[in-house]
Amino acid sequence: MKTIKKILCAVDFSEATAPVSSYAVLFANALGASIEVLYVAPDLQRYNLFEVPSRDIDSFVDNIIGGAEKNMRKCLDTEFANTKAHGVVRTGYAPQKILEYAEETGAEAIIIGSHGRRGVDRIVFGSVAEKVVKQSRIPVVTVPVRHE
Repeated sequence: MKTIKKILCAVDFSEATAPVSSYAVLFANALGASIEVLYVAPDLQRYNLFEVPSRDIDSFVDNIIGGAEKNMRKCLDTEFANTKAHGVVRTGYAPQKILEYAEETGAEAIIIGSHGRRGVDRIVFGSVAEKVVKQSRIPVVTVPVRHE
């Protein structure tokens, strides 16, 4: 059986972050693995089609990234306090960036939350977790997080 020494934990800083990170910590501690924590911010370049000046989009994305980096530091301090964890913020299409970062870092497993959206929400928002599961070459653990 293959060993797992590096786990990628994808977070979105929502209420899903705590349960997803707790599973990542549980697995990492049990396996003696380290954790790569990843947040993917949208790049918003598709809004250039709406005649929004690129500099406005870039400024907005820079603000998002700055806030995400602060959230990442807080997340590492609270959710991953006693674990060997490293956090990164990337921009782009979340499923693609998660898979790319897993390959880049040599992660042997991915842990991600599944929000359990149904109906119109699922059609509009899609499922990052589902896309990652379908395209991943490594095991993916999905943690169900229900909105009440």
